[in-house]
Amino acid sequence: MKPFVSIVILNYNGVKYLQQFLPSVLKTQYENYEVVVADNGSTDDSILFLQTNFPTVKILTSSTNEGFAGGYNWALKNIKADYFVLLNSDVEVTPNWITPMVNLLSSDENIAACQPKLLSQKDPALFEYAGAAGGWIDSMGYPFSRGRVFDICEKDNGQYDSNEMIFWASGAAMMIRSNVFHELEGFDASFFAHQEEIDLCWRIQLKGYKIYCCPAAIVYHVGAGTLPRGGRKVFLNFRNNLIMLCKNLPFTELIWKLPFRLALDAISAWKGLFSGDTYFFTAIVKAHFALIGYILTGNLKRSAGTKQLKTINGVYDGSLVFQYFIKKKQYFNKIVN
Repeated sequence: MKPFVSIVILNYNGVKYLQQFLPSVLKTQYENYEVVVADNGSTDDSILFLQTNFPTVKILTSSTNEGFAGGYNWALKNIKADYFVLLNSDVEVTPNWITPMVNLLSSDENIAACQPKLLSQKDPALFEYAGAAGGWIDSMGYPFSRGRVFDICEKDNGQYDSNEMIFWASGAAMMIRSNVFHELEGFDASFFAHQEEIDLCWRIQLKGYKIYCCPAAIVYHVGAGTLPRGGRKVFLNFRNNLIMLCKNLPFTELIWKLPFRLALDAISAWKGLFSGDTYFFTAIVKAHFALIGYILTGNLKRSAGTKQLKTINGVYDGSLVFQYFIKKKQYFNKIVN
């Protein structure tokens, strides 16, 4: 019997995405799986829609919106499976997307998680922002992907079609061993949304496990479907990234990298302000004050067994900012190779 896979879609007022993309999920060609929609306190008619149109889909409900991190934490505590697939509601899947990932995880018990190739649902020729062909991180903690650097998404020409170890798997479509998810106590719920999957994958690697991209599995992601671009998104990205560094870097690195990152963030904020993006400036300032408050209130949970960042898989031991903005290198292979 193939491993039992639970495909868990976290939903918050996403009835239009469920209507559009859930049919593709239910056409998944795999012999041993279930589809679960975990509703995160929706106020639209998502539940009624599911009950009326997709009675075979299992529904879990929460009375409050606990974000991506908290939402998945409570949902996965109530699901029994060998492998969880965390799937955004705004993702269209291909029929055979599950099998390659199951085969990959089954081939090596030290592979804790993997992601499919993420292409743009709006333009399938392009990689999609939220993970592309597997997430990396640079020496200062800036995340990027094979196929996506900052806002530049490459065209998919098969250049990343091999299974490769990566630093982080996208939360938009991540397969993870259930025992590893519970061993690590899931996501850091304080993140709410954004970069919680990077933090989890970092902690997974600190435990000695590996993360992979499995490009034989293909999905199409709309992107920004549940939290549109804006001040809240910028705030969470900057705050959570800094918290993640404080949690997982060894003190010998953190003591100089954190001030340097704060300075780089400040440059970005002032650049945004001078170009008229006042929301961007304000969001970064709020993120920095939130970090200070987070540390002073004792909420910071340092990871055990931290190690030098450059010794972990999927790390570019250089400056992504320098390569991108100064040397004008916009593609993954130009930077990493």
